[in-house]
Amino acid sequence: MPVGRQPASVQVVGYRSRVEDHAGLLLAEEGSVSLERLNPGTELSYSLGERHCAGEVDGEVHHACENPSAPYCPEHTSRWPCARCTGECDKPIEACDEKHAVYLAAFAPDTVKVGVTRSWRLETRLREQGADRAAHLRTVADGRIARQIEADIAGELGDRVRVPTKIAGFDESVDDAFWEGLLAEYDPLSTYEFDYGLSLAKRPMAETLATGTVRGTKGRVAVIDNNGSTYAVDLRQLVGYELTDGGTDRDLQSSLGAFG
Repeated sequence: MPVGRQPASVQVVGYRSRVEDHAGLLLAEEGSVSLERLNPGTELSYSLGERHCAGEVDGEVHHACENPSAPYCPEHTSRWPCARCTGECDKPIEACDEKHAVYLAAFAPDTVKVGVTRSWRLETRLREQGADRAAHLRTVADGRIARQIEADIAGELGDRVRVPTKIAGFDESVDDAFWEGLLAEYDPLSTYEFDYGLSLAKRPMAETLATGTVRGTKGRVAVIDNNGSTYAVDLRQLVGYELTDGGTDRDLQSSLGAFG
């Protein structure tokens, strides 16, 4: 630990994406972990301090790390073996032998990606990503077959969507003609449509803050009203920050509506 550096009293050490309930922040204090739920109407009043490695969470226990790399240092960065898998593997994890679903996830107004997940997690996975619409294409015997199919489709549609791209469509709906064209081409087994209850008249501004009234969450993004403006906060960008009570006093972007 650097000379003179004191352990953080409270640190953001992880997050929970919105699934059936709303998202939340994992907060560590003196080695214990608690969940700060981000339900609509929740009032947040934290200032962001220094940011460093979030360490390791083991259940409700936190193992701190003072390495300045954030959100995680190399020692605490996990590598998921399936992250870039294209099916050319020996199925290295036990879950690979479960049935897998291949799906399309759409984000307003006209962005789509292909993905795979264990079949029983399909709807959960779609909500974790904040998908607006989705299509279940196929269910296959194992993860290797699913990844091979995914790799073939990804050459045309892609298999990743960045958070800023998702936020850019928060105030829009999926283009019906675009979506219907995809459904006609891929002939899915079933389709999904999700409503996250954000009721946005215009696009929220991307910002990293933990002050304001939570309007709602969509995947790993929290939408927060603050001083007449609305912000979209990527929860991963909060991981590693030390928190202190009391709202932020730094200057934030303000929407034009804040001055009306």
